[in-house]
Amino acid sequence: MSAHTPRPESPGGLIETDQRSREIFRQIIDGYLTTGEPVGSRNIARLLPMTLSPATVRNVMTDLELAGLIYAPHTSAGRLPTERGLRFFVDAMMEVGNLTSDERTRIEAQMKAAATNRTLDATLTEASALLSGLSRGAGVVVTTKANARLKHIEFVRLDPARALVVLVADDGTVENRLLALPPGLPASALTEAANFLNARIMGKTLGDLRREIAEHRAEMESELDALTAKLVESGIATSSGPSTDRHLIVRGQANLLEDLKAQEDLERIRLLFGDLETQTDVIDLLSRAEAGDGVRIFIGSENKLFSMSGSSMVAAPFRDAEQRIVGVVGIIGPTRLNYARIVPMVDYTAKVVGRLLDGGR
Repeated sequence: MSAHTPRPESPGGLIETDQRSREIFRQIIDGYLTTGEPVGSRNIARLLPMTLSPATVRNVMTDLELAGLIYAPHTSAGRLPTERGLRFFVDAMMEVGNLTSDERTRIEAQMKAAATNRTLDATLTEASALLSGLSRGAGVVVTTKANARLKHIEFVRLDPARALVVLVADDGTVENRLLALPPGLPASALTEAANFLNARIMGKTLGDLRREIAEHRAEMESELDALTAKLVESGIATSSGPSTDRHLIVRGQANLLEDLKAQEDLERIRLLFGDLETQTDVIDLLSRAEAGDGVRIFIGSENKLFSMSGSSMVAAPFRDAEQRIVGVVGIIGPTRLNYARIVPMVDYTAKVVGRLLDGGR
């Protein structure tokens, strides 16, 4: 996309008031989303619902270019939308489509099948693969390990100074964390700490458990000696850090290699693959979709992650039984994603995942 177009205060003002400009801009957008190719004035004149000469179309295109909504690639007399133009289209002009009943049925059936007798990770991996297959982009899911419902905790002593905290979630996933032990801790303290926590742990997240222990500190201190109480708090507080508390699943990267138009497309995809390998940045971007309800759209250089690869992401949060946001599902692809089709697809998949987390209701 061009980075050299002027940026007036109100880029959409022109086409908000001018029907001709709206139609011409829409034809440029439609052509780009369909083929990725620039659209020329003669083709636009033939496609418009009103009669305009190619010269008149060119004059309007000049105005749209001055408004920063389109640009002329150096290889063509046609025009392409800028990222700013895509953002205006998505926010002000796009008519979001509805999923067909077949698409809804497919999403629900595949997700329910994946959730039967399988771990949460396996279910979310299926969600990622499903979105990839439906969109021909890369399906992405991020979830927070700390939101897993816990079933059991165990302390396994490795040596006098270290123990392993084994957290077993009710979906069958297991997480191991290394814990430094206070000097002089007796072996019995590990068993006492585990028994104390397991009496309170069922169905709670680590966050729930931390809050409960903090609220009932006096009760804990009356039941346990000081060293064992310290072990309890350390066992549920220890963490590998924020980036590893997030888990990223990506499926369908190979789809992004299809329909490449030119060498620069291949370079764009190479850069995107590099972005996807930088998992922390992808997770941070997906986490921004948790900021509000509904679907978020990130286009190209609006975020630094995709500033070089010219890619877009459509993402939506999903919630657990208590309506807390516990993760995000989305699709990554080129900026010419079919946004009107993909937005409801991502939105519906997020809702289905949320229902499955809520016991299928």
